[in-house]
Amino acid sequence: MTGTIRVALIDDQALVRVGFRMVLEAESDIDVVGEASDGHGAIALLEQTAVDVVLMDVRMPGLDGIAATRAILASPTAPRIIVLTTFDLDEYAFEALRAGASGFLVKDARPEELLQAIRAVHAGDAALAPRVTRRLIELVGAGLPVASGGGGAGGSVETAPGALDSLTPREQEVLTAIAAGRSNSEIATEFFLSESTVKTHVSRVFAKLGLRDRVHAVIFAYENGLTAGAD
Repeated sequence: MTGTIRVALIDDQALVRVGFRMVLEAESDIDVVGEASDGHGAIALLEQTAVDVVLMDVRMPGLDGIAATRAILASPTAPRIIVLTTFDLDEYAFEALRAGASGFLVKDARPEELLQAIRAVHAGDAALAPRVTRRLIELVGAGLPVASGGGGAGGSVETAPGALDSLTPREQEVLTAIAAGRSNSEIATEFFLSESTVKTHVSRVFAKLGLRDRVHAVIFAYENGLTAGAD
């Protein structure tokens, strides 16, 4: 089907994959194109199959979701990745987000939350609720150690020296608002702008700073002292 979002399911529990598949295949705009039970299988699958969005469990035997996310996102044509975990945002899911994942979901999320997340990351946004954004800020602020088994050290969001200075005052305000967990519509209301104008500002911020999405924007903003007072 034209315009169909091609999804891959990566989880070591077959029943979890079956449950996700049942929800996703009931949607006319989503097609489950493959499954794997660990990170090695995920990498092999993506070498053979075109995928738009990956649902990636972070805790798996063999190669875990953190290492798999890093390996997959090393490709310039990599799909978007949503990390899955049994718990609320923990060090494993956090590290996968730092590795470049575009969103985070707990496995008991409601079907509509799952579908919204997939469509959001496919459209180039991040699937990260404001409460999770705030938790992400807390974890960055706490200097959370890298999770074991991640296949490499995590690190700061790398961007060109002085890149922050390239932002206009309005763009800096938008970046700070993103770091506070505000959606585009909330930013538009706060600054008396149209939502389309906010989207343009967000796109320019990401382009100037070399950021992938809102997840990395939050990390960048914290590391550059822009999240003081974020609520």
